[in-house]
Amino acid sequence: MAAKNAPVLSTRALNRATMERQLLLRRTAVPVKDAVSHLVGLQAQNTRPPYFQLFSRLEGFDPAALSALMESREVVRIVSLRSTIHTHTAEDALTLRPLVQPARDRELNMFRSGLTGVDLDRLASLARKLVEERPRTMKELREELLLHWPDADPRALAVAARCRLPLVQVTPRGLWGRSGQVALTTAEHWLDTPSQPAASPDATVLRYLGAFGPASVKDMQMWAGLTRMREVFERLRPRLVTFRDENGVELFDLPDAPRPDPDTPAPPRFLPEFDNVLLGHADRTRVIPPAYKGRNGMGNQSYGTVLADGFLAALWRLDETSDADTAVITVQALGPLDPATREEITQEAVDLQTAMSRAPAYDVRFGTFVDFGD
Repeated sequence: MAAKNAPVLSTRALNRATMERQLLLRRTAVPVKDAVSHLVGLQAQNTRPPYFQLFSRLEGFDPAALSALMESREVVRIVSLRSTIHTHTAEDALTLRPLVQPARDRELNMFRSGLTGVDLDRLASLARKLVEERPRTMKELREELLLHWPDADPRALAVAARCRLPLVQVTPRGLWGRSGQVALTTAEHWLDTPSQPAASPDATVLRYLGAFGPASVKDMQMWAGLTRMREVFERLRPRLVTFRDENGVELFDLPDAPRPDPDTPAPPRFLPEFDNVLLGHADRTRVIPPAYKGRNGMGNQSYGTVLADGFLAALWRLDETSDADTAVITVQALGPLDPATREEITQEAVDLQTAMSRAPAYDVRFGTFVDFGD
């Protein structure tokens, strides 16, 4: 627990600090690559969300800018934090991936029964040779590895390769307005760079706090998918400041990091499914009101999120007609919206469609597309 004399930060204070560091209080003009680095990657389970994440954070964002960075291999798609796909700068892909290797090892343990008799070091060596010869799909990788271990579980073999090697998804996968199946090669081969030492846990904690703080040890562990980070925070304690949340949980922060007034205006923002601001803490009440817990996703299904006054207030969905002549954003409010907020949300939706849809016509509708069974 935090020291009794540590200042208490209200939920709104935590919200505004997080919104500021996530570039969501006002759009900024920083270069796209710098934004990806500052945010320590963009959650990228699907291909389009990284683009929407940057639209809501950067002034005048052009999707082609992120696409160009992917084509020049300055950013890549790779399984990293929380065992999920992220869009990272090349530098972070090379150093964060080995940092979270313990999480990959835990994931691999779940498939041990299907890997009886499999020499994992030999598997990693064979898989590396295969994907560096040419990018391979998971299906191709499974089929090749089965030739060496015909009695093993095919899925477990492919998972083992993904867990043991830093595999990136090569373009055109992830490019804006283009499609491509998932094909994999190693980060070192794709980036033409030797393997790098793992990022320092201390430096990573500091970066996390810069983008998500103030935060607890459990918050950081949830974000990274790591365990046993308490000793790192304790080592850094002399360099940090501490607070308490309204439940008495100790929060750490950078001394000079921005902590805006809780009454600072927070304009509506449209976030895609799996945005890290919704996933970057163990206690998510700084963004998701308790009454709306679980409303931004059910099971493996996640929905676009509308923030109003900094907090989850609605869901959204973008639909384009088959001939792409009309783009429709449907907004499902989770509670009452006053007329001014509704108008601001509508304008933000129009701006999103103008920047992110190629359809010549658009429409914004308020309605229901998720049935919560209430």
